[in-house]
Amino acid sequence: MEKPTPERPSILQPSGGYEKLVSYQVAKLLYDVTVRFVDRYIPAGSRTADQMEQAARSGVRNIAEGSKISATTKKLEMNLTSVARASIDELRKDYESFLEQRKLPVWAPMDPRRKELSNARCKDPDEVALWIKALWGREQEQRLQAVEGPRTAHTPRTVKDRTYAEISANVGQTLCNIVLHLLDKQVDSQARAFEKEGGFSERLYKMRKATLKDGLCS
Repeated sequence: MEKPTPERPSILQPSGGYEKLVSYQVAKLLYDVTVRFVDRYIPAGSRTADQMEQAARSGVRNIAEGSKISATTKKLEMNLTSVARASIDELRKDYESFLEQRKLPVWAPMDPRRKELSNARCKDPDEVALWIKALWGREQEQRLQAVEGPRTAHTPRTVKDRTYAEISANVGQTLCNIVLHLLDKQVDSQARAFEKEGGFSERLYKMRKATLKDGLCS
């Protein structure tokens, strides 16, 4: 195959390989975590349950589809990435609404637990569940140390459930923020690539022009 040059660029650019995108990996983790969250905390069959799962799924699918078609249309790749971002942003709002409606706190932007979760680099929902359990245990220990009198490991079920719900929803919201940040960088990179290299039609035109020029010169 002839090696691409500035005068005769490759028509088809590299595409696919979305599994290696960090945005896809975190979005897929977010989807799996959201399915578990909805199953535990959102009434089955409710509009919210369907909405959250579909938003998480849309984020994953559109990142993948955008990557797969990038060879032929950079513009549609950017559009699909933007759709993925919009879906994840809707999911973020659903997590925040869950917390607000139950009068549970949304972690502040600089809350150290957000950075701790990001640094944990959880690969699957089981690892996320273990991280949540460990965090709950530490916070429970801190609460016990702050209370005067005899210590006890017993925690009322309602208190435990609310604390787990608070942590779980904030984990989902944090993962949303991470994906949104990654997608912002991804769209910016795609826009710069499109500006520099053009789309499929432009590359095809350049190749046809170079071919005609070579024919006239031969």
